[in-house]
Amino acid sequence: MTTKKPSDQQLVERVKKGDKRAFDLLVIKYQQRLLILANRFVKNEATAQDIVQEAFIKAYKALPKFRGDSQFYTWIYRITANTAKNHLSSQSRKANTTDILPEDAEFMDVAQDLRTVDSPEAMATAEILEERVHDAIANLPKDLKTALWLREFDGLSYEEIAEVMNCPIGTVRSRIFRAREALETVIKNYQENG
Repeated sequence: MTTKKPSDQQLVERVKKGDKRAFDLLVIKYQQRLLILANRFVKNEATAQDIVQEAFIKAYKALPKFRGDSQFYTWIYRITANTAKNHLSSQSRKANTTDILPEDAEFMDVAQDLRTVDSPEAMATAEILEERVHDAIANLPKDLKTALWLREFDGLSYEEIAEVMNCPIGTVRSRIFRAREALETVIKNYQENG
C-alpha cells in the first residue's frame, strides 16, 4: 500500500486549520533549496540559515493571507530572496550573486572553452574569459541579471520567474534573451580580440 504525499496546497490548507506539523513538512521539503539561495546572497552558511529561518517565520505568519495564486515554493522563494536582500541592505553590503563557475555556464556556446583547461595557457584563457563573463553579468541591469540568474542558476521555469519578478512571461523571456545577448557579445569580442 502506497501513501500519496500531500501537495503543497493541501499542506498549506492544513496549516491554516492549525496543523503545525504540516508546516514542518513544507520546511523539510524546501529548506535546503532556500539555504542554497540565501547563501548565494550572503556567502555565509550561518547567516544563510538565519535568513531561511526568518523567511519561514515570515511565511508562517503570512500564510493566512496566502491565496494560492502562485506555487508555495515560488512564494517562499520570493520571501527568502527579499529577506536576504534586506539583510544585505541593513549590513550596508552589496550582494555578489554573480559568481560564475565554468560548470554553470552551460547555456553559453563557449561553455566547453571554459571547461577545457588542459594547459596553463588554456587555464589562463579560461580565467580571463570567466572574469569577463563575471563582469558582464555584474554590469547587467538588475532586472536582466535577476531573470538570467533565476533561469540559468536556480533553474526556475519562465512561469516561476514571472511570479517571483511580478511581471508577464513575455517580459521574462525578453530579459533573459537580452542578458544572454549581452554575454554573447562580450564572449565574441574576447574571442575575436583576445
